[in-house]
Amino acid sequence: MIRDNQKFLSQIYAVFDLIFVQIAFLISWWLKFHIFATGEAHLTFGTYFLWAFVYGIIANIVGYFIGFYSPKRKKRFSYEAYKVIQVHIISFFGLISLLFVMKEIDFSRSYLLIFLSCNIVFVGLYRFIVKIGLKLFRKNGYNKQFILILGAGEIGRRFHQTVLQNPDLGFTVVGFLDDYRLEHDGENRHLSPILGGINELDIVLDEHLVDEVIIALPLRAHAKYGNIISVCEKAGVRTLIIPDFFDILPARPYIDTFADIPLINVRDIPLDELSNRILKRLFDICFSLIAILLTLPLLFIIAIGIKMTSKGPVIFKQERVGMNRRSFEMYKFRSMKVMSQDTSDTQWTVENDPRKTRFGTFLRKTSLDELPQFFNVLKGDMSVVGPRPERPYFVEQFKEEVPKYMVKHHVRPGITGWAQANGLRGDTSIEDRILHDIFYIENWTLLFDIKIIYKTILKGFVNKNAY
Repeated sequence: MIRDNQKFLSQIYAVFDLIFVQIAFLISWWLKFHIFATGEAHLTFGTYFLWAFVYGIIANIVGYFIGFYSPKRKKRFSYEAYKVIQVHIISFFGLISLLFVMKEIDFSRSYLLIFLSCNIVFVGLYRFIVKIGLKLFRKNGYNKQFILILGAGEIGRRFHQTVLQNPDLGFTVVGFLDDYRLEHDGENRHLSPILGGINELDIVLDEHLVDEVIIALPLRAHAKYGNIISVCEKAGVRTLIIPDFFDILPARPYIDTFADIPLINVRDIPLDELSNRILKRLFDICFSLIAILLTLPLLFIIAIGIKMTSKGPVIFKQERVGMNRRSFEMYKFRSMKVMSQDTSDTQWTVENDPRKTRFGTFLRKTSLDELPQFFNVLKGDMSVVGPRPERPYFVEQFKEEVPKYMVKHHVRPGITGWAQANGLRGDTSIEDRILHDIFYIENWTLLFDIKIIYKTILKGFVNKNAY
């Protein structure tokens, strides 16, 4: 039977979220009106406290609506951090709307910004501590959930191995049910025992504490699924199905519907959601504007250096393949001698390439030749973070040679990416880069973008593989 504690835990989370909102209020009040006090008149402590409590209620309601209080045992903390930011930004705008309607025009704007920041930091920090604490708690054998696996074949055994490799998630396999095996053979003897056949499911559920039944049967056994699910639902046990073809699905497949027919989307992309696209685009615009303003003097110096050391234009434009396989002109500072379009579009740069200028070699090694791409970001052809774009000639070549190469074109290409942040720059494996690109596409969050930018800056811009 399912232990009916999730609803209770969600309520506890909601109460603690409300408490931490009030803690954030107290800290924000202290910072604004004591540490950074300017002496001007302001609304009373009671007024600010009342609206902080209203904000906490709004945050709780928003949290329930966007799934912030749903089970997250199997999810990474980055997902929870994203939800924290989402909840509090939405709640913040909700609070501002209420203040406008109630004509609270004397509310301190700087206090509101401090209050928003404190909420995100404190709620995120306490959720992180709870997440780590629960992992340690489960690793030591507490707060367990018990799993019964139907099917002791390759799929079932692989799932069991994954459970064993992640003890911090707090799952224990009580055993298997299988119609064709009585016990495990060879190297699999250490796995949980086979308790009987599939037709004994109701008996096993009565005799053992089981929270979830995992159906790991081959496709040819699909006729048994209806009865299995009926038995599990009668016993009040959750049922999950591992598709027999799961190895060709992405890490996080998405279930869509056409009328009343469910469809498995084999490539779920977070940036397909309009809200995520808008959020990423706003971040790109703000970041690229700041980057251009900060590097403006450097841009002029580089332009002068190019003009003084070689003949030709300052900016080199080259056709690249972007989102949805659409071509665009990517900008770079020219680092080579002027050459024919056909040569630049179809030839790799090699070590000690005679086409490079001396100043161009320096630009490529330090990645300074990439700075004009922030203008591509402003135009909407590129993003600050994403898979690196390639020339059409090589795209046609790689799509035949490299598995899943074209998946990268589901999103805007970037100035830097997950592959580049992990050292896969210049003359490195295309296959490894694509694996990193696909991971990024399927696991995108705004925090992930910030992490990639941070790693890129931390590792520096000098590229030993740049030719």
